[in-house]
Amino acid sequence: MSTGLPEPTTPASVAEPRTAERLLKELRQEVARADTKGSVLVAAQGMSASALIAVLVAAPGWQPSSLSALGQVMWWAGVACFIGSLLALLMTVVPRYRSHDWRPGLPLTHFADIHRAARHGPTALEEALRETERAPAAALLSALTENSRIVTGKYAWLRTSMACFTAAMVLLPVALLVG
Repeated sequence: MSTGLPEPTTPASVAEPRTAERLLKELRQEVARADTKGSVLVAAQGMSASALIAVLVAAPGWQPSSLSALGQVMWWAGVACFIGSLLALLMTVVPRYRSHDWRPGLPLTHFADIHRAARHGPTALEEALRETERAPAAALLSALTENSRIVTGKYAWLRTSMACFTAAMVLLPVALLVG
């Protein structure tokens, strides 16, 4: 799968490795923050769904078909937005892997790289470790590229989820009020 980014190659050097290392640390922290935000929002959605279900259970015999045509459209659009929001949140917290496979000659930068190198045998893993030590700049640039892709994807799913959740939180109560 192509991300539109050039595949990492072995550069002669990184101008300032401390900057790259700092950015990589920040990206990894940002991945953790995105996962935390997604988890908190999943819990909030669970509470919102529970509250809505409690209100509906308290109204015996209520069904969406009892709403007006406009109310039904708003209700089902709100339900669709709510489900879309939950799916987007789940996509936020799903583990991400590299956009390309590791192969001999590339440095190790990700747990999946180590797994793939080990599948090639202990000699391949040893050689990959030596390559990573020999060319740390290539490993650092590859890790920066992949982690920035992961963070960007997680935040895109969070934005999608928030938009859908906001729409659901407007549509569902208004559908009940419109009747």
